[in-house]
Amino acid sequence: MRKRDGLIKWLYLGIGVKRWLVLFSLGIFAISTGLAYAILKMQPTFTSNHLPFGGWLHVSVVIGVGICLISIAFRNLSRVFIAPYRPNRPGHIIDVVYTHSKRQKGVRVVAIGGGTGLPSVLRGLKAHTSNITSIVTVADDGGSSGRLRRELGVLPPGDLRNNIAALADDESLMTQLFQYRFPNGDLGGHAFGNLFISALAGVSGSVEAALIEAGQILNIQGRVFPSTLEDVQLTAMVKLPNQKDAVLIRGESKISEANGTIEQVALLPPDVTAFQESVQAIYDADIVVIGPGSLFTSILPNLLIKGIAETLSATTAYKIYVCNVATQPGETENLDVAGHVLALEKHIGRGIFQTVLANNAYPDLNAGPNTRYVQPVPKSHEILQRYDIRYFDLTDFRQPWRHDPHKLARAILAISHSERTGSKSANGVPAVDYSGFNV
Repeated sequence: MRKRDGLIKWLYLGIGVKRWLVLFSLGIFAISTGLAYAILKMQPTFTSNHLPFGGWLHVSVVIGVGICLISIAFRNLSRVFIAPYRPNRPGHIIDVVYTHSKRQKGVRVVAIGGGTGLPSVLRGLKAHTSNITSIVTVADDGGSSGRLRRELGVLPPGDLRNNIAALADDESLMTQLFQYRFPNGDLGGHAFGNLFISALAGVSGSVEAALIEAGQILNIQGRVFPSTLEDVQLTAMVKLPNQKDAVLIRGESKISEANGTIEQVALLPPDVTAFQESVQAIYDADIVVIGPGSLFTSILPNLLIKGIAETLSATTAYKIYVCNVATQPGETENLDVAGHVLALEKHIGRGIFQTVLANNAYPDLNAGPNTRYVQPVPKSHEILQRYDIRYFDLTDFRQPWRHDPHKLARAILAISHSERTGSKSANGVPAVDYSGFNV
């Protein structure tokens, strides 16, 4: 009964289906008639004296009319069927389908990090590929994430939320809702997306299932995984001002607040294991992007997890470390590009990545008085023998202490392309025309 009622609904007035089905049927009839006459005309005993038309020109016209009718009907039926499911997708259906198909065939990228830096990579790359996996730190213990972590015992959802939103449609109302932060009251300071992910984790029984559901709701271009599913705390040995010996500080939010010099970071417990899906994504990747983001509190908490660095060493993917544009107070003050790389080597050893991508533009406009740009590697520095250092203008015009997502994506894809084709110029900069990459 229900199936019959559903079929009857297709005959309701105003839906806009019947006319195009009739036109589609007429097109099929015209093509079938034309083909039938063509087959008959090829028979040696055929005579066209009693048929309405007999010449090959007439047959071709009938078949051509049928093709036109089917094309018109198919185009309009596609609009009728697809329109209810794509209310926030501007442009022609063929453009949307073509873009979707092109992204589905894009390179497989894994981006590792957290904070505000990693979403910049995702926002830029999602225009080129849907095969993106974001691997995010879960060591955050401050703000809304820290409160939910302590009160509900869930993985901190803040960085997971930011990366899901970065892979979603920026203009979507649902994305804006996901990022909405309550200004006051009992929910003051909480982001709606944090509460949503925590609630989904409770309903579905796991944070990984919650991330899948959240990604489907926002129709994201890619996947977001935690680096581990275990409860992990970040610790650091920090040398405070006017003190001779370094002190142990526990908690990600307290490390940068100490405003000292970070000498070493570690995880507690030290033997937490990586999320298996994250490990597999690294193995399967074409490109792995490490950073940008807070060096000690966003990037290293991922790389110190058992299995992540080992997989990075084993994978055949092309691995790029993206250095920050500006130094970060309480973390990387006075560190140049080489200082960032040496800090990584101190914690995870050498050979984890092949290329260092760094900024070489230092604009004064919009920079403000507190911006301190990360300076390039000094000439003859030891890391020049171990890594391929590539420089680009990566600054955002409005906030030049941050990466411009599109500039960053173009640079990553250009480096990857030059590596595959061997098209490098004499100074090591990829000999690639940027106009070939979509923005």
